[in-house]
Amino acid sequence: MAALAAGFSTQAKVSKSVDMQPDTYAYTRGIEAYNEDKLDEAVEWFNKELKDHPDNGYAHLYLAAIYGGNDENGRAFSALDKARKLIPKKDKEWRAMECAYRADILLAMEDTVKAIPEITEAIKLDPENSKMLQRRADIYFEQQKFDLADADYRQLIALDPGDVMGYMGIGRNANEQKRWDDAIAQFDYVIKLAPEYSSGYSFRAESYMGKEKWNEAADDLIKALDIDNDNKAFYHLCNFPAEHSNVLKTKLKIQMAKQPQNLTWPYSLAKLAENVGTDQREAIAWYEKANSIDANPAFLKSIARCHYALHENQAALENIEKALAMNPEDYEAIDLKADFLIRLSRLDDAIAEQSKVISAYPDHALEYIYRSATLMDANRLDEAIEDYNVIFTLIPSLSDDDFLLIHRADAYRLTGKTAEAEADYRHIIETQNDSIHSSKSWLPFAYSGLGDHDKAIETLHTILANDTTDRNGSLYNLACIYSRAGKKAEAIETLRNLLESEYDEFEHILNDYDLNPLCDEPEFIAICEEIRKKYVNRTSGDDGEGEFVMETVEVPFTKDGGVTKVRCTINDLPLHFVFDTGAADVTISMTEANFMLKNDYIKTSDILGSARYIDANGDISEGTVINLRKVDFGGLELDNVRASVIRNQKAPLLLGQSVLGRLGSIEIDNPGMKLKITKRKRTNR
Repeated sequence: MAALAAGFSTQAKVSKSVDMQPDTYAYTRGIEAYNEDKLDEAVEWFNKELKDHPDNGYAHLYLAAIYGGNDENGRAFSALDKARKLIPKKDKEWRAMECAYRADILLAMEDTVKAIPEITEAIKLDPENSKMLQRRADIYFEQQKFDLADADYRQLIALDPGDVMGYMGIGRNANEQKRWDDAIAQFDYVIKLAPEYSSGYSFRAESYMGKEKWNEAADDLIKALDIDNDNKAFYHLCNFPAEHSNVLKTKLKIQMAKQPQNLTWPYSLAKLAENVGTDQREAIAWYEKANSIDANPAFLKSIARCHYALHENQAALENIEKALAMNPEDYEAIDLKADFLIRLSRLDDAIAEQSKVISAYPDHALEYIYRSATLMDANRLDEAIEDYNVIFTLIPSLSDDDFLLIHRADAYRLTGKTAEAEADYRHIIETQNDSIHSSKSWLPFAYSGLGDHDKAIETLHTILANDTTDRNGSLYNLACIYSRAGKKAEAIETLRNLLESEYDEFEHILNDYDLNPLCDEPEFIAICEEIRKKYVNRTSGDDGEGEFVMETVEVPFTKDGGVTKVRCTINDLPLHFVFDTGAADVTISMTEANFMLKNDYIKTSDILGSARYIDANGDISEGTVINLRKVDFGGLELDNVRASVIRNQKAPLLLGQSVLGRLGSIEIDNPGMKLKITKRKRTNR
């Protein structure tokens, strides 16, 4: 912990109040250990000090800081109580620190009611403490007490007219109250004071959006993003009204033309297309552009999600596997891979992926919920029951969740555990209101589970009559209820009607255990084949420019002392790659980079960053990032590959995951001495 309390520098306070503190040996050593972040040692010294001098309130305050930093709030409060009694009344600065730190802990415990008086007392004792004023103002803002917040922000301005935070706070309050012109006036002044402070632009963009001045808002969002990838600017970019998004898209494309190697612009265009225009195909193109500049598993995950939204399940799987090749312990990506495998009806493979996440997070109930549903569809019912029981143990309140109960009841029923199944079905019937309002009701399935199929069908028709929010979802449930009741013709007819509607969860039909009774019906088999043909194995959409096919390219390599080398050219200069699947980035030796620079294979414009990366002799320095405009090996061409220059690198070029992620799936054929790279290739029609 670098400071004793938020807004207070320990070193500064010690020097200003040293005449009021003891200079005993143990206390002095405790301060030294604390300032060196040796907290266990500091605790020992402060406890030794208090054994000899129990009236040292400063030592108690230091202990409170350490305990609070370790989330030992009870011990921290006890130490603070002693510090409050023992710190001399005339030492206002340290008494203010005690109040401030007490407020810190209360805020961490989300107790703003008790925190406000402590902050107020800290301000009273130390009126020039701007951080406490800002903290109280921020709390007032959260409580929507805007007049009180404004008063504190004005006091901040009075303390330091050159500090932007007071003006920002008043502007934010005005935005919250939709006083757009007042807010703009504040942010205009902030920008004059600090033209490179991105929040001034992103908050002003919010004001312009409130006034429906989309052109000005777009300019401010781009400026904020250009400064430091401002998070608020990204938020507003993702929520820009679709009907006005073209102006923002055009300006982003202009930035892209100005700064073609800046990841911010293709990423922003991708987010705009995905979240505003809901154009997944365009989003994929921009994410791929960003990934071509600097391969990153985050881009590959986004590409995978877009393919998934387009029901291009194989393409989604391929991209998520590339992301996992770069970061095998990305559990979010593992979860996504499981989702894609489920769409592909590879349920056992999906369960294996979900189990990896559970192994890493064994107390995470949500992961068991995901896996239990897959286990049900895979007919691994005993394992599903075990997962449901784990869920209810981890979060007992979920034992009343009808969604989980209906599936556990079905698992009990299908494994012959009739009594347990009936108990769950009846619990649902007893706890759900008999008046049907929502397609989310599980009453029809509970009646069906108890064998009252007529009641189940009647209840679902009542839902269809009363709930228009998710008619397709209710129709799907009706198909399931018909199937459970043995009414196969009615179930198939309902599914066929769904296929002709806007229902978009077709792949679920292939796996849902409720539809198992239909599996031998020719028409149901035909429906499943139609779904597989249209959606399951699709790699890319029909965009009028052809489809993608998988192509495998074989690239020969040589071995040199256990190192795999591949012939290549960089900007037409013949070299060798060292192929390393364990490396993260592309690296090039300083010697090779300088040779390329001095012989025009690398231009000064290829030096990414400022001029300081070239020394007085015109040489590229260690740590420089350069752009390799064209890399070719084995007939595979890549444009604009980023490489880092390092010292003492024996191989001219080390090929790492930032490029491998752009190629495709890679298999090393050691006996054949070749790399097999499988990638997608568009076919022309």
